[in-house]
Amino acid sequence: MLRHKKIILGVCGSIAAYKAALLVRLLIKAEAEVQVILTTSASAFITPVTLATLSKRPVLTDFVRDDSSGLWHNHVELGLWADALVVAPASANTVGKFARGLCDNLLSATYLSARCPVFVAPAMDLDMYQHPAVQENFQLLRSYGNHVIEAGHGELASGLVGQGRLAEPEEIIQVLEQHFISQNIV
Repeated sequence: MLRHKKIILGVCGSIAAYKAALLVRLLIKAEAEVQVILTTSASAFITPVTLATLSKRPVLTDFVRDDSSGLWHNHVELGLWADALVVAPASANTVGKFARGLCDNLLSATYLSARCPVFVAPAMDLDMYQHPAVQENFQLLRSYGNHVIEAGHGELASGLVGQGRLAEPEEIIQVLEQHFISQNIV
């Protein structure tokens, strides 16, 4: 159901970024084309080499490819290329940027340029997840037509127990498949 689908996977700074490797692997196994965009914060949790190896594409991190050549990653082209933009894990920072139209990195610029469905799978600590500002940002994202894949409940990196765990990669795959089936885009 994801065969030949072009998926941009945005990975944000979160301990849950390690799950992005499994998500890429599952997308590739489903025969999707995957382009990873890694935020600066995410590279502290997972390396571009890991995600590039699994996706079979260079990982994009910045607008500029090479300062000396003037080549850059065109966020508009990326937004037009994709059949879906999946952000997993989505940090509170990125959710806020998306909700408010802020654009200071390649991922947020691609989001604002995307004409495809957007799926946001948040991962953050319990208190962050429950904060009224973050909940309002989720509501704003939904009101724009985005899909928020609810965080799971369980033990969090802080040691607290509650909602905030990134949805499992298999669940994210199921959400994507269901979307394409419901749209008769198989």
